[in-house]
Amino acid sequence: MVATPSIRVTSLSEAPSQYSLSERYEALIRVSQAIGAHRDPKDLFHAMATEMHRVVQFDGIAVAQYDEASNEIVWSTCEVCSEQGPIAPPDIPADETITKWVYQRQEPLVIPSLDREKRFPRMIAFLKEKGFQSVCALPLTTVHRPIGSIAVASKRGDAYCKEEVRFLSLVADQAALAVDDALNFEASQIAQTALQRKNDRLKLLLEVNNTIVSNLELRDLLRAISASIRSIMQCDGVGVALPNIESKHLQVYALDFPNNKGVVREEIVIATDEDSPGARAFRTGEPVNILRAESDRVDPLAAAEGVQALCHIPLISRNRTLGLLSLARLAPVPFSPRDLEFLTLVSNQVAIAVENALAYREIAELKDRLAQEKVYLEDEIRSELNFEEIVGRSSTLRSLLQEIETVAPTDSTVLIYGETGTGKELIARAIHNLSARRKSSFVKLNCAAIPTGLLESEMFGHEKGAFTGAVAQRIGRFELANRGTVFLDEIGEIPLELQPKLLRVLQEREFERLGSSRTLRTDARLIAATNRDLGVMVEEQKFRADLFYRLNVFPVLVPPLRERQDDIPLLVRHFVQQFARRMGKAVDTVPTETMNALVHYHWPGNIRELQNLVERAVILSTGPILKVPLNDLQALPAPAAARKIETLEEAERRHILEALDASAWVISGPNGAAASLGLKRSTLQARMDKLGIRRARAAAPSPR
Repeated sequence: MVATPSIRVTSLSEAPSQYSLSERYEALIRVSQAIGAHRDPKDLFHAMATEMHRVVQFDGIAVAQYDEASNEIVWSTCEVCSEQGPIAPPDIPADETITKWVYQRQEPLVIPSLDREKRFPRMIAFLKEKGFQSVCALPLTTVHRPIGSIAVASKRGDAYCKEEVRFLSLVADQAALAVDDALNFEASQIAQTALQRKNDRLKLLLEVNNTIVSNLELRDLLRAISASIRSIMQCDGVGVALPNIESKHLQVYALDFPNNKGVVREEIVIATDEDSPGARAFRTGEPVNILRAESDRVDPLAAAEGVQALCHIPLISRNRTLGLLSLARLAPVPFSPRDLEFLTLVSNQVAIAVENALAYREIAELKDRLAQEKVYLEDEIRSELNFEEIVGRSSTLRSLLQEIETVAPTDSTVLIYGETGTGKELIARAIHNLSARRKSSFVKLNCAAIPTGLLESEMFGHEKGAFTGAVAQRIGRFELANRGTVFLDEIGEIPLELQPKLLRVLQEREFERLGSSRTLRTDARLIAATNRDLGVMVEEQKFRADLFYRLNVFPVLVPPLRERQDDIPLLVRHFVQQFARRMGKAVDTVPTETMNALVHYHWPGNIRELQNLVERAVILSTGPILKVPLNDLQALPAPAAARKIETLEEAERRHILEALDASAWVISGPNGAAASLGLKRSTLQARMDKLGIRRARAAAPSPR
């Protein structure tokens, strides 16, 4: 506690106080308790005045701080008790105040009669105007620092004796500690608020950066940035204006102003040659900060919106002004120098965003222009890859072609997997063309397209009279492909009874024609393809395991078109050129929107579906621009993998059962199932045994 200083007075009464010593100390304790319970300076001073008033006579009280750095008095409270409330503190220079006098000398000042006081003339005039006759002012000081002063005033003359001053000095010591604590608390709150504001602003910079990275569409980008700035800067409106290429004027490109009157809106044009603050900021590259109460030079549009505070920050990148960032407040709260400093940092980020977005737009325009160029052949690309019939250059396709180049020179069996329409036959042809067998025949057979009863004959041939309808000798595919390549497409459709014969050809390279006992040899290489999972079929006992292992020497997976998006533009141009030449049309342009739609479509039918769509588009096109019926893409069927495809065996079984049901299970005779199916009775019975078709016995009639 600070020691009680000496007392300087002009005339001081020695009359004893009307309050007892115990009352004073009790009041001092209450003052200490009261001021210790409050952190807010206003609440603190009100509580202190209430307790002091019980033991000290005064009609007014004032607490003030003195700031040496600025030589200013900061009034914490200034009250007249009879009026029961605060009054406006005097607007007097610090050098003419009692507070500075007490602060500098660190001793009490008692003025018994204001009429006889010649110092502080303006201060004395203020006090006399309020009806005061005497004043006692004491320094507020802690062991750490001087703070200011506390003063009490009375409407009686010579109201403060030595005993009163001693007691008030004790109160001042207590008040100084409380004031210092309150000021420290207030400073910490201010610091915390400033830190929060700093964190919010750093967060804004981060949000702006993230928005720049995640969004290249200029208008959406600027709208998102404007909304973030408005929230953090606590303003009512944020807008970004960019130069209009046609008129060379500024145009409001993005605006976030929820409560505006509609005068300022997006697309509105601002002339850059006028003398408005925004135009001036754009021309000079310097920020412009305006408070309407202090200047008449407010944008007319902003004035019409009721804007009271406005600032314009140029968007500058590489010494070039790209646009203008503008912030508005409807309340007369100016933007501080720190606000402008921070907004300059934000504007730098926004300028980068604008520059990136403009570059992105320019690239998009260039791509659009390139899309209008003539469709060209991809001969160079295909010759580079040494695959004349395969179009594409995606990493997925290149990896596949490397596998083909690896296995092609060998005579190993190749099993090609892939969805329907992916070009498995082209892959098989490529393997043949890169092999030593390329000068010999490439013979293909679709196992799913041949009826089960004829498939063996197609593979191995037959002799004349081997079966009904065999009116001549037929050479099979394996015999035709001697020293060449046999391509069996949809090999998963081969029936189980034929699979051992195929296995024999692969292992022993020999076979017999149907109806012949003579063994023939063949040197044909087998390439098989399927869209089914043969491994699963083996587990379901629908495919022989030994044949599967013999086929699966070198499996090759052909990716679906949806995994080759980079190849779609090349395929589109290839098919356009192909069909246009075939139809004698000059279709040579593919719009960017059309190409984007084709690239992002999932293509359940793969390349075959794309080929058919392009052919239809070329037919529909009457000029040089390809007109693709994009609406057809929505109506195309789901991917084949999602549909249940009935096997030939299942279809045959269902067909025989329908014929049997229609004939009441009568097999022979003119009305029997065999006749309706065009088969001999023995042939139908053999097919029924193979397919496991048995008529369920009728239940015995119940006894009556």
